[in-house]
Amino acid sequence: MKPRETATKGLYIGIGTGVVLFVIAGLLPGSLIGGVIGLKIIQAVTGAPLGGALLPRIALAVSMLAGIAVSAVAYITVPGLIGWTIGYFIDSARIAAEAKKEEIVAEHRDKQ
Repeated sequence: MKPRETATKGLYIGIGTGVVLFVIAGLLPGSLIGGVIGLKIIQAVTGAPLGGALLPRIALAVSMLAGIAVSAVAYITVPGLIGWTIGYFIDSARIAAEAKKEEIVAEHRDKQ
């Protein structure tokens, strides 16, 4: 087994969990929050909530996409890091146990 194989598997499991969580709970709120922020910016710049012009509508769409992107990063990165950390600790414990086992075997061999 490779030294950090479990950490990589934990990362993949965490990312998969994060994608599922994002689709279930992060897509709509990210779009909503990004849209509200975009409306506030457009209102501050133009003075009207949303005019008939194309530029404010494009700005709103961009802000909604930015909200979705930020939500995706948060929902996918955090579980991925948690999964990698758990896998890293499992790998570290496995490596330490193997080293201890080799030390005991070498100590026993030296006594004979």
